[in-house]
Amino acid sequence: MSPRTPSAPEVARHGWPQALAAVLAALIAMWGVAALGLLAAGAGGLPDGAFPRVVTAAVVMAVGGTIELSGNAGALAESAAGVTVMPLSVTLAGALVLAAGFLRPLRHRAVAGAPELAGWAARIAVLWVLALLGMAFAARQTFAVSLGSGALSDLGDMFGLSPQVGFTTDVPLTVLFGVLWLAGVLVLALLVSPAAPLPGRLLRFQESVRPAAYAMVALLLAFVAVGVVIALVVAATRGHAAETIAVILLGLPNLAWLALTLGLGVTWTGRVQGPFGLPMPHVLDEVLRTKDVSTLNLHTLAHYDGRVWWLLVVDAVLLPASAFAMAARSPARIRAWRHALHMAVALALTVLMICLVGRISAHYGLSLLGVGDLGGGLSGELFLKPRTWSALGLALLWGLVTGFLGALLARPVRRRGEAGKADDA
Repeated sequence: MSPRTPSAPEVARHGWPQALAAVLAALIAMWGVAALGLLAAGAGGLPDGAFPRVVTAAVVMAVGGTIELSGNAGALAESAAGVTVMPLSVTLAGALVLAAGFLRPLRHRAVAGAPELAGWAARIAVLWVLALLGMAFAARQTFAVSLGSGALSDLGDMFGLSPQVGFTTDVPLTVLFGVLWLAGVLVLALLVSPAAPLPGRLLRFQESVRPAAYAMVALLLAFVAVGVVIALVVAATRGHAAETIAVILLGLPNLAWLALTLGLGVTWTGRVQGPFGLPMPHVLDEVLRTKDVSTLNLHTLAHYDGRVWWLLVVDAVLLPASAFAMAARSPARIRAWRHALHMAVALALTVLMICLVGRISAHYGLSLLGVGDLGGGLSGELFLKPRTWSALGLALLWGLVTGFLGALLARPVRRRGEAGKADDA
């Protein structure tokens, strides 16, 4: 007896309460992960009850929202600060929970009409926008900046200056990028899940798009899983457990997906100056803490730690495995060269996503009477950005090679499509 397929009116009952549950579950997951990560990082002791607002700001940044840092040091002084970073552990937690909530009412459906899917997504989007507005107005705080000791402190006491730095949100940009993030999560959920229904007009694309999307998501999650194992081993053997937990809960995908691109041969450029630093591993800080802009790739890292060549080995194992998974989920009639093209395009889009969300930029500076940072360690800069075009070229090359290899490996195990053996390459 075939499973019962819900009718459109039955699916429509998965309406506002279910949408509210999906949005709340995602927000709770993100807020919880961010809060635990910031607690492990030592942010629990922030003054003026700022901790909840800082956690909310982390959630806003995790969905692409814009946090603006501002300074107020009085008429005779200036302070400036800025930060651009996505805590991707928080992002990943919210994306997985929200995708599960979106897909749950659509189970056991082969086909769904475009109006039905649009209506279900619209309910979630409306509630999501309201949540973004609430978080955008809640994520605001001002902190007093200590002038430390020395000449800068003496001048501050002389003129009665008390520098402050705070953060607010750019509400329109936060809503815009938050909605784009939501759209990306929902579309990717439909593409990855084999049980999710598609409109009839899009069914012809599922044979080429869905296996590739599934393979890329599996690849990204595999790198995160490997990163978790390595981080836990480091915490158990070398100490610094709190810092390691903070990295896992806030920025492990930032490091894991950076490692994925480095294994492909991608070059990043960056610099670390002043009190800022990269949390883990220490070799990144050593490479980037120079007077000039530094290059970050396997060759420069190998001068400090030869074990980084293992990133090449990990890529050489996990990329063919992902290509194999893609080919095994595809119809048998698809030729090997088409698998190579699908893998190349999918990997290039994945690397482009990493290049966009993996950028880091932070700076802070304080000047008094035109003299900046009088030995107080109150200025600094950190940035990390990829060489995008070369990264995309390397991704296409790796995708073509591993896609073809994965198709050959999957020939004996393919089950979908026409009976008999697959076509020749």
